[in-house]
Amino acid sequence: QVQLVESGGGLVQSGGSLRLSCAASGRYSMGWFRQAPGKEREFVAAISWSGGSTNYAASVKGRFTISRDNAKNTLYLQMNSLKPEETAVYYCAAKSGIYYYTHESDYDYWGQGTQVTVSS
Repeated sequence: QVQLVESGGGLVQSGGSLRLSCAASGRYSMGWFRQAPGKEREFVAAISWSGGSTNYAASVKGRFTISRDNAKNTLYLQMNSLKPEETAVYYCAAKSGIYYYTHESDYDYWGQGTQVTVSS
């Protein structure tokens, strides 16, 4: 059974930063998604199994950084210059693969989510 446990969410002011973590029970290709109230879940960032390739949604490129520590089986999302409209539940996801994957349907496993609230 694959387990993904997110942490690091919280309340931050507009323009602030947060770092999310996702501890996995193994090594997978992984990604971050988010779901704002009343909206569908959307892709944020993804990273390959090795960590050598990454991909970002256009809306976060240049402000968010996805990374991983394979020795710890832990995924990270460094979020800078946060905006109020980025208030959402952030989910990590995992897939048994080697590339990065950007579609929700690509992923096999999901964490429980962590709330990020950006105040204006």
